[in-house]
Amino acid sequence: FKLRASLGNSAATEIFTALKALKNEIPGIIAVSCGADVSPEGLQRGNTHAFTVDFTNEAARDTYLPHPAHQKVGGLIVATSEGGVGGITVVDWEM
Repeated sequence: FKLRASLGNSAATEIFTALKALKNEIPGIIAVSCGADVSPEGLQRGNTHAFTVDFTNEAARDTYLPHPAHQKVGGLIVATSEGGVGGITVVDWEM
């Protein structure tokens, strides 16, 4: 996602703290990883921060999506992203 530049690091810290807390709130989450972009390649297309959530299986992901805790964090990300939903990219893949 592309965090609005005017918000600074405290907004990113708040988002990452909330994301990591989801592991204790929603069953089936194995891990949450997040951070600011540090790639030297210049291919981030405006994205400044990213996170991944690993699930035990597809059913756990499907439980996570409508969960109120996820919806709350998602709302925070949308509210702080440049362009709202337009400043966010979501990708799911199977491991």
